[in-house]
Amino acid sequence: MQESADDLVKQLGLQRHPEGGYYVETDRQKDVVGTPFIEGDPPRALATSIYYLLARDSPHGYFHMNKSVTYHVHHQGRAEYTLITPRAGGGAPLIERHVVGADVANGESRLLIVGTGVWKMSRLLEKDVQEKPGEAGCLITEVVVPGFHWEDHAFMTKTVFRELMGEGQEAKALEKYVKDA
Repeated sequence: MQESADDLVKQLGLQRHPEGGYYVETDRQKDVVGTPFIEGDPPRALATSIYYLLARDSPHGYFHMNKSVTYHVHHQGRAEYTLITPRAGGGAPLIERHVVGADVANGESRLLIVGTGVWKMSRLLEKDVQEKPGEAGCLITEVVVPGFHWEDHAFMTKTVFRELMGEGQEAKALEKYVKDA
């Protein structure tokens, strides 16, 4: 049985996330490592984790990139992830869509790993929002290695989006998931 979004927000102590949805940090390892992504290898927690919830009142995130690898572990509901990987030397980016959910036999995945250098956005499926209005949406755990730090995070800008995606139909459909400055 799925718990409602309101119940999950209260039970787990979730708060609004700047990326969209709700979250709460659940772990920040005390051991540290240098990050290979910033000159001087500043220290980062070995790993961090959060609960992340998309709900009917906050049904999508915005395109963003973490320099660290991120593991998305499914708990309940389902969401579609759109990943945009820029091509070395330019050219059209690789665009992938993955549904995180329990129906593995129909192509859903209980684990999605997003590597470095990849723009990502998640959203509830419109069909689920329409047909299952009382259900929670999608609850996952995100594990970031090396651990999450805001200095290693970036929201996609409209300029970067247009440079990557151009002006086609797919770009028009996805541009609403680029956060305004």
